[in-house]
Amino acid sequence: MSLHALLEEFPQTIRLKGGSAYEARPLEAADEAAFHQFFLAVPEQERMFIKHRVTDREVIRDWCANIDLGRNLPLLAFAGEQIVAAATLHQQLGGWKRHIGRVSVLVHPDHRGRGLAGALVDQSLQLARGVGLKRVEAEFIGEQSRAMHVFSLLGFETLLRLEDYVEDMQGHAHDYILMGLDLRTDEEFAGMG
Repeated sequence: MSLHALLEEFPQTIRLKGGSAYEARPLEAADEAAFHQFFLAVPEQERMFIKHRVTDREVIRDWCANIDLGRNLPLLAFAGEQIVAAATLHQQLGGWKRHIGRVSVLVHPDHRGRGLAGALVDQSLQLARGVGLKRVEAEFIGEQSRAMHVFSLLGFETLLRLEDYVEDMQGHAHDYILMGLDLRTDEEFAGMG
């Protein structure tokens, strides 16, 4: 299925256990201010592990002005007008990793513990399958045990762990963990029997 056809299915409503409901849709240029506010709500200690300076308004402005959903597809969850979570499917359109996507997710502190991260990652996995990716990876630092647990519940397994391999924005070393998931379809598994 084409990415364009997959995106026509949005916005979608995500309903979670406990009755919470969120609207999910891809990032749009008009989301700049709300997207920036979302990142500002993330505790500083956690922002140290984000690869980009997301508190810099110019970074967010650039992302919103140059949206390329074929390469980076941020799927946002909204509570009213507020962005409360974002899961991004990153993919390379050529080269030796063109069949492998990477997924990242971040949830607003006030909306954690409800299953929103898992629901958004699951939707990102559906999009990855839909565009023909065969594998998906996720990167973590050692202290992100809760996030790694969410991904393991979705079928991700640890592929690699390197001690003191990455540094946060303040120069402190942390373990690097790469998790992965094989996206073979149910039909492919059924044919293996």
